[in-house]
This record gives sequence, structure tokens and C-alpha cells, in this order.
Amino acid sequence: MKLWGGRFRKEENKLMESFNSSLAIDKRLIYEDIIGSLSHVKMLVKTEILTETEGNKIIEGLNSILADIENEELFVSGDYEDVHSFVEVNLIKRIGEIGKKLHTARSRNDQIAVDMRLYAKKKSAEAIEAIELLQSSLKRKADENAVMMPGYTHLQRAQVVTFKHHLMAYFQMLDRDRKRIENAQDLMNESPLGCGALAGTTHNINRDITANELNFDKPTDNLLDGVSDRDYLLELMSHFSIIMMHLSRLSEELILWSSQEFNFIEIDDAYSTGSSIMPQKRNPDSAELIRGKTGRVYGDLFSLLTTMKGLPLAYNKDMQEDKESFFDSIDTTLSCLEVMAPIIDTLKVNKEIMEKSVKNGFLNATDLADYLVKKGVYFRDAHSIVGSIVIFCEDNEKSIEELSLKELKSFSSEIKEDIYEYIDYHKSMNKSIKKTLLK
Repeated sequence: MKLWGGRFRKEENKLMESFNSSLAIDKRLIYEDIIGSLSHVKMLVKTEILTETEGNKIIEGLNSILADIENEELFVSGDYEDVHSFVEVNLIKRIGEIGKKLHTARSRNDQIAVDMRLYAKKKSAEAIEAIELLQSSLKRKADENAVMMPGYTHLQRAQVVTFKHHLMAYFQMLDRDRKRIENAQDLMNESPLGCGALAGTTHNINRDITANELNFDKPTDNLLDGVSDRDYLLELMSHFSIIMMHLSRLSEELILWSSQEFNFIEIDDAYSTGSSIMPQKRNPDSAELIRGKTGRVYGDLFSLLTTMKGLPLAYNKDMQEDKESFFDSIDTTLSCLEVMAPIIDTLKVNKEIMEKSVKNGFLNATDLADYLVKKGVYFRDAHSIVGSIVIFCEDNEKSIEELSLKELKSFSSEIKEDIYEYIDYHKSMNKSIKKTLLK
């Protein structure tokens, strides 16, 4: 049974029937579809479009379908056009002709729109939970490892920071990610149910009832926009892309740091893999997969942007393509967030190697320049003086802090005995604004 066909003289071609079916994709909306239908029926009863007896019969049938699916006594499969057809046909099988009244004052256009909003609300909440779990892992690992390490620009050693401060930069990125999703939740929390196909219905429905029943803030204001809006999916997918960009940056650092060239960290065996030919290898494949899957989430976003870019109002069948890209986007993002948390939890930090690398990179050169400025030397001159000191250190295979006072004073008479307070890494970390690196 199809939910349409009365004006057609010929049956649908079998190839077209298969091509048109979306059940394999939208079957994951079964819970939202039934919940949306339950609220619709309750509204129809309250507005006296259905009798209480009719409403109770339909509600009982819908609940039985949901229970059977949850108990794995009924599976969402078969020769159906979509999840809506599956529910309605099975309802009619269970309660008879009265089930045909379920679709009164409703279109599949507003039905799928409410299904997708309900699903997007649920999955965005899961994303926030996964972000917060990863933030907890980062904070915990950071607090355990306030050890000095080189900070980099251009992938060159620049200034001394702490591993804690470095990890907490990703904590802040994720905090912005969480806030963006929360903002998206607020924007999309409007119910399109009751918009009909595009211009409502002549039935005396009450959209506030269904909006309240489904925990939306209000009904959508414009009916055409209500059935054709996919901005909330695009916004979430954009946020997921930013999350993946952040995870990819973190992954790249974990990959670099776990290499023998850096050896700052070790990724646990549980999140590494080996080589089929080289027995000595421990590959950071968990981080590499996250880095690789980032492009996939970007592709999902651009897929839907491209689908939507030329569509006139209101609903068009092209919009059926929103589900696969959104589902893949949220599934991939959630899996990467969930894997990254235990990667961080089980990370081993090689503190001695990090600290040693600080001393090999002249990372106190900027502190020395700041010292000279405080002594009255113009910054540009201070910059030049310290550059000459670095060359001297390279030529003599010394670090700046290993130079004698006499050697340092040969470059500037402004350098005094207190210079070692500034170029000692541990003491430098406790000065003024650098204290924030220890927090």
C-alpha cells in the first residue's frame, strides 16, 4: 500500500519504486516518527477532529508498534517507500480502517520536518555530552602534567609553555564547540508540524498543542519555511566540521609527538596498531583515522549545501538527500569524540624528554629581549642583541643560560647579575603573565 496513487493510471515502475524508496536510510527515525504521530493524534482529539475513541485506538496501535520494535518483535524493513509508510501501513494492519485517519491534517512534508528536528535535537545533545567527556579527559591529563615543553610557531621551537597549557587550548576549542551547538539547539527548537505540504490545512488544528507536546519552544512562523528549512542541519553539520577540525589538529600533534623524532608522548597499545611487515612499529592509527575522517564530515556538509543551493520553495524531493549526509556527519563526529577521550586518558607523557627539549631550543631568547627592554634598550635593538647571542651560543655549542656574565655583558652593558632570574626556565615561568601557563 502506498500513501498516494489515486490520480495515477499506471503503477509505479519497479526500478523507480526502488530508486524512490528511502526506508533503508530514514528507518532510524522510527522513534521520532511515532512520537510525532502520537502528538499529532492527541492534538486532533483535543481539537475534535478525531473522537476520543478514535484517538485512543490510534494511540494504542502506535504504542504497540513502538513496543514491538523496541522488543525486537518487529523490524523496520520491507517493501515500503519510507518510514512514514511503514508506520501507517502497520498501524492499519493492527487496528483496521481507523488507522487511515492518522494522516488527517498532516503531510509527509511537515512530518519528516518534525522527525528530523526531533532527531537533530537528540543527537546534538549527545554531541554536547561527548564534548564534555573529552573536555574532562583533557583537563584531567593536563592537571597531571604541568611540565615544561617547547611551544611552537611554524613548527619551530618558539617559547616555553607547559603541556598542561597546551592541552587546555583544546579544552577551550571544545568549549566554543559546545556553545555553538547549544546556540543551534535554541535556533532549531521550533515545530514545523501543522505546516502541511506547504500552506497548512483547512482543518481547525492547534499547532501550539503539538509544539508543547514535543517540547518545542513554539511553532514555526512561516509555513513554507517550516517544511523547506534545512538550515538547522547545515548549521549543526558546520559545527561538526569545526569540531572535526579541532580533533584533527589535536590528532596531528599526537602523531608528531609520538614519533621517535619528538618522543614527547606514547599512545597506549589499546589505541595503536602494528605493521604487517615491520615488527617494531607502533602506529598512531586512532589519531590518523580521526584526522582522515575530518574530510568526510566536510564532504557531508558540502553535499547538503550543494543539494539546497538551487531549490525553490517549498518542499522538493531533493531534500530526501539531507538524511544520509546528516546521519553520516553526526555518526562520524560522535565516534571520533568518543575515541579521542580514552586516547587522552591513557596517554603517557615523557616529562623528562619534554623538559630537555626546552633547553635545546633557545626558548629563553624572548625573555632575554624583554629583560633588555626593561633595562631601557629599544626593543628592536634588544632583538638584534639577542640574535647575536644566539649565534654565539650556536657557534660555541652552549645554551643562553650556560653563558657566563662576562660573555653576556660583551653583547650589552645593560646586562647585570639579575639576568639569570630571567633566563632560568623555571623562574621565568613564575613571572607576571607567564603564571597563566601554570594554571
